[in-house]
Amino acid sequence: MPKDLNEIGLEILQAARNELYLHLPYLDAALCALRFEPGADRTMFIAADGESLYYSGAYLSDRFLRSPAAVNRIYLHTILHCILRHIAKKRGRDSAVWDLSCDIAAESILDELAYPCVAIPAARPLRQKIYGELRETMKVLTAEGIYRELLRQKLPEYELARLQREFFADDHGLWDPEGQDDEKQQRQDQRWQELAGRAQTAMDTVLGGQAQGGEAIYEQVKVASRESVDYRAFLRRFAAYREVMEADGDAFDYTFYTYGLQLYGNMPLIEPPETREEKRVEDFVIAIDTSMSTSGEMVRAFLEETYSILRSASTFTRRVNIRVLQCDDQLRRDDAIASLDELRSYMESFQLSGGSATDFRPVFEHVDRLREAGVFTQLRGMLYFTDGMGIFPKKRPDYETAFILTGEPPMAVSFPPWAIRLVLGEENISRWTAGGDGA
Repeated sequence: MPKDLNEIGLEILQAARNELYLHLPYLDAALCALRFEPGADRTMFIAADGESLYYSGAYLSDRFLRSPAAVNRIYLHTILHCILRHIAKKRGRDSAVWDLSCDIAAESILDELAYPCVAIPAARPLRQKIYGELRETMKVLTAEGIYRELLRQKLPEYELARLQREFFADDHGLWDPEGQDDEKQQRQDQRWQELAGRAQTAMDTVLGGQAQGGEAIYEQVKVASRESVDYRAFLRRFAAYREVMEADGDAFDYTFYTYGLQLYGNMPLIEPPETREEKRVEDFVIAIDTSMSTSGEMVRAFLEETYSILRSASTFTRRVNIRVLQCDDQLRRDDAIASLDELRSYMESFQLSGGSATDFRPVFEHVDRLREAGVFTQLRGMLYFTDGMGIFPKKRPDYETAFILTGEPPMAVSFPPWAIRLVLGEENISRWTAGGDGA
């Protein structure tokens, strides 16, 4: 008895999944995470809702006869949408622009994979042009970054339609985070986040971070798996204990206090302590990478957010000892700041100095000289705002150093074990620039 198109389509999808697994074993769980369901009237192509993959047997049969690699590409394209959590992130965004951004992000990964099973016959000039323009403003072509760039460009309808045709692979008609049950959506998103973390762990450990041709997947999965950071809590780790003029309720015994009032009328036996120990930031170094890879707008947003946190009375002392160092391959500027008002004035007239390659060592050498000269007495740490691509010191400093990264650095960048890394990401910095909360 001849097979119907749905049975044929199912076999084609299973064959594509098996072939992809042979080349991308680190995506084993993700490749098997969607149930295969015949699309019937729901789709004429391939569509996924995060739990099931709906397919058209006629469409898959036609594509398979033309090129089995094309079917492999479509299948992996859809899986990448799920791993990178494009469905859940659609909430609150312009539907057409977000769908296009996700397709560009997924196709940019597929175009960089060094596997014949997903290779297209020839390079497409329009794609290479779009990729080149986008990489001028971002290191990793994430859907979020592409979305912001497309909104900024305000492309006309005909140009958006041309890009949609170029990068189309699957149907996004089932992406409906607004109409989905919140609990179900959260559970689904958590599942794919765990699968993305599993894939990253496999690439980090089993494959030694090399991903064997899948570097593009690795870089995007790192970004998608990154948890949100509380920059305020992170900054407080550099505070040191010191006494402040403030009553310490925790160290005060109210029993003797009230007993004295009862025994002698209006005379307590003890008085509350006039000082208390709190963690406050006093000596601090902010280093800024002024190489060509960082922009003045990003640096200003970083300084603005840092200032808004430090001006809190519970975080910083009234008098401070901040040094703001600017460095590319050599130290360009050293600005001493003694109060938060001075930091405010400094930011208002801030200008980047430099623009060469990146070498982190001159900053550490300069800080060592300042400590020897007695400029710092309680230096707890340094924040180094950078893209992470530079020459690191070989020796660990005596103070904590956190490299505040604008995004995930390439796989080739090897951080020393003593370096603390905090990836803010373009999305956090964009919120800061817009005046939002970067936590």
